[in-house]
Amino acid sequence: MDAPKKIKSLDADKKHSPLFLKKLPVRIVIPVALTIILFILTIFLLIIPLLEKNMMDGKREGILHLTESAWSTLNLFYEKAREGEISHKKAKKQAIEQLQQLRYGPELEDYFWINDMTPNMIMHPYRLDLVGQNVSNFKDPAGKRLFFEMVKIVKKQGAGYVDYLWQWKGDSKKIVPKISYVKEFQFWGWIIGTGIYVEDVREEISAITRKLIYTCSGIMILFLMLSGYIIWQGTTAEKERTKAMEHSSLRENQLLQADKMASLGTLVAGVAHEINNPATSLMLNAPNLKKAWQSFTPVLDEYYMKNKDAVVCSMPYAELSKRIDLMLKAMEDGAARIKKIISELKDFSRSTEADMKNEVDVNLVVEKSLNLTHSILKKTTHHLSVDYEDNLPKILGNSQKLQQVIINLLVNASQALENPEQSIHVQTSKIPDASFIVIEVSDSGPGVPPKNLEKLKDPFFTTRRDDGGTGLGLSISEKIVNDHKGILEFTSEFGNGLTVKILLPFSG
Repeated sequence: MDAPKKIKSLDADKKHSPLFLKKLPVRIVIPVALTIILFILTIFLLIIPLLEKNMMDGKREGILHLTESAWSTLNLFYEKAREGEISHKKAKKQAIEQLQQLRYGPELEDYFWINDMTPNMIMHPYRLDLVGQNVSNFKDPAGKRLFFEMVKIVKKQGAGYVDYLWQWKGDSKKIVPKISYVKEFQFWGWIIGTGIYVEDVREEISAITRKLIYTCSGIMILFLMLSGYIIWQGTTAEKERTKAMEHSSLRENQLLQADKMASLGTLVAGVAHEINNPATSLMLNAPNLKKAWQSFTPVLDEYYMKNKDAVVCSMPYAELSKRIDLMLKAMEDGAARIKKIISELKDFSRSTEADMKNEVDVNLVVEKSLNLTHSILKKTTHHLSVDYEDNLPKILGNSQKLQQVIINLLVNASQALENPEQSIHVQTSKIPDASFIVIEVSDSGPGVPPKNLEKLKDPFFTTRRDDGGTGLGLSISEKIVNDHKGILEFTSEFGNGLTVKILLPFSG
């Protein structure tokens, strides 16, 4: 009589068991899960980046039209002078006075400036100290000769965009990235320009992104509620059709999976143990072997002084003695290097969340990146130089992601070299006035043609497609640098190598 009672009790448990609820209808769950995943991916990988690009393009087009309008103002005064209504001197003065007062933007603090082709600064509403000065050698905190670049662009194509670092409107202590559009007024030999602050665009994008996320979250909640109802209905129907053996089968599968995961964990631990043990053995025994050899050396020296013609392993004792010293040193260095590489590979491959609030030592990140790419760099160049600036402040970010960027730049630099006599130079420094840390990777390879320089960060652009290049490395690197609120810059003279600068802001 006890057996039937147990069977009946088991059937009752299966109807109310939480484990049973986990067996959801696959034909319902998979489409719902895929829909949610595709919705999230569409928002964050397509809509928001596209929105960001369109907003930046719109801002760039906006400053183009503003510059065109200011150019028309200059032309109006020029026409008055040409028709004899006023002198050219007076026309220039009135034009300068009118543009100097023009302001636009949400806070009416955005402005226009004028310089000539020398370049000399003719008018700047905030930098009065530059007015009347030759600014051909004026550099931004990153070392860019911005006014020289403006003249260069104007001479080449009449108008264009220039990226650089500049003070935040009227605040000379705050330095931020800026994009300006400049155009030549050829009748007077002037260049007129205005610009946008990248920080402004980022704040607008962040505000829109938050609104978009809130809206999408509401839609997602309603969708999840509806999906939950559908899944609950499907689960109820599935539960009615489930038999007693399904419950036991589920338990069996869970036990098998748990055993499999335990075996996998043991295997991984064993592999790590097997790699570390020989290295540890080498590190422990090599110094002892060296001490033993040093103890034997006086006795052997005395013996071989009396038997100078004696040989060991087909070579004179004196030569063998030197070789053993070198071999013992190589064993110690090699074991230490194995331990270090294993440790750094674990750090590099460890899964990390997109946390940008960790303190990052830039010099340490660069050092680890060089260690991980040591074998590649050693094969491609005999002239690798590194220059670390001491006492660099720490930045907020993600060390693994920055390491990914630097490794990508180092690998690109090594692939650019045509022979081992060409060089690679890595340098870290800081720009105190602008609160930026600079990581610079330069090579003496063939460089990049001007037509390709602006395309380097474009997704899928590559000059090595035949060698398996995808063209995503620099695009992903720029995204990571942007996530750190930094700038990725490329400079190259075709035939004279390529220099890549990562500018990362630090506080304090």
